[in-house]
Amino acid sequence: MPATVRQLSPPTLDEIRDAQHRLRGIAVRTPLVRLDVPAPAAEVWLKLENLQPIGSFKIRGAGYAMLTAPRETLERGVYTASAGNMAQGVAYLAREFGVPCTVVVPEQAPQTKLAAVERLGGRAVKVPFDRWWQTMADHAYPGMEGVFIHPFADRRVMSGNGTVALEILEDLPDVDAVLVPYGGGGLAVGIASAVRALRPGAKVYACEVETAAPLRASLAAGRAATCDYTASFVDGIGGKSVFAEMWPLASALLDGALATSLAEVAGAVRLLAERARVVAEGAGAAPLAAALKGVPGARRVVCVISGGNIDLAKLARILVGEVP
Repeated sequence: MPATVRQLSPPTLDEIRDAQHRLRGIAVRTPLVRLDVPAPAAEVWLKLENLQPIGSFKIRGAGYAMLTAPRETLERGVYTASAGNMAQGVAYLAREFGVPCTVVVPEQAPQTKLAAVERLGGRAVKVPFDRWWQTMADHAYPGMEGVFIHPFADRRVMSGNGTVALEILEDLPDVDAVLVPYGGGGLAVGIASAVRALRPGAKVYACEVETAAPLRASLAAGRAATCDYTASFVDGIGGKSVFAEMWPLASALLDGALATSLAEVAGAVRLLAERARVVAEGAGAAPLAAALKGVPGARRVVCVISGGNIDLAKLARILVGEVP
């Protein structure tokens, strides 16, 4: 028999506002700045989540999940399944809260990212890729205690992520479109939940890279579908499939998926460095790559620069015009 898929509901506006209140002093209220670029859209704005303490938005969702967890459970520790920004976010917050942290990582995880987790006081447990993926499906890992912080398929995590939208709408109330990187979907769904409640006329688009665009394939098929996958320097988004729990929310709340090429994303990374002095990882630059191609019917476009944790050697190659 097929495995039962957990039923998720999107966060409410009240939950997202509660997250905003609780996260004060933990997550930075990041600036929204206009970028002067020759794009088809009249205005392109950047929501600079790369300026968070860990270099990405993940501190928002992880922070709210930990702040709302039962204290007696939290004291036994926290753990997550991630090889990237969520791992660093949970480790950073665990250190701030004074609790142990364990991160389940796929055995092929880059050593640089494992070193970042360990530098923040976390302990990494390497497992085969399928076991790592199963940890996210089960929302648990055998033998581990404490609070499991899912990297995206958790209502509390999505509520924390939704605070990005509250800040965007406070600073630019007449935004027409918000472009969001799509990895697991927790950021895009959290933002779309708030936008739907406060500015229903605005569109929220997921941004993917053409070499790994499962949401685009799923929306075209009308069901959760698989796609061809090629690993690249854009390692914070993309995969072979849409996570089953997230498909109902993503398909209902998002207005479409915009995919760009690796060369276009590299060009956006370079443009951000040249024009805005902003360092963005591939996933963080994907929304700008999409905006530069144009968003139909949108006069004011916000690109969520989700993170800036890029390998310096890859960044150096991009800055001289290469595609890593």
